[in-house]
Amino acid sequence: MSLIFKWVRPVLSALILGWERMFPGRAKRLRAPAELAQLQPELQRLVLYQFPACPFCVKVRRQLRMMDLPVRIQNALPGTDAARELQAGGGELQVPCLRISDGAGASAQWLYESDAIIEYMTARFGDA
Repeated sequence: MSLIFKWVRPVLSALILGWERMFPGRAKRLRAPAELAQLQPELQRLVLYQFPACPFCVKVRRQLRMMDLPVRIQNALPGTDAARELQAGGGELQVPCLRISDGAGASAQWLYESDAIIEYMTARFGDA
């Protein structure tokens, strides 16, 4: 049984990544440079922890591209520094997860679930 999973997982990962490359999601409207500059301080407080081939992470990355929001992305694959940060800060090694730091960087909110992340980004930055 585990032999099947060892074969299926890489195939599914390749399909998911290939689908994202073929249909990346285009911005509905590009934000003006002045608007992006104004949003930059808040965007710098955000970090998306993700796995490259996770379908829920693909959903969030696609939405960020469609909203034309350059958010820093960390690959939280097990054993990486990003995975340890996510585990220590958010309490779970679950992706996608959006870390929302306060202005000083002293505290952070950890937002899990793709739909919740998309709702937060849409409420905060609009649906471009």
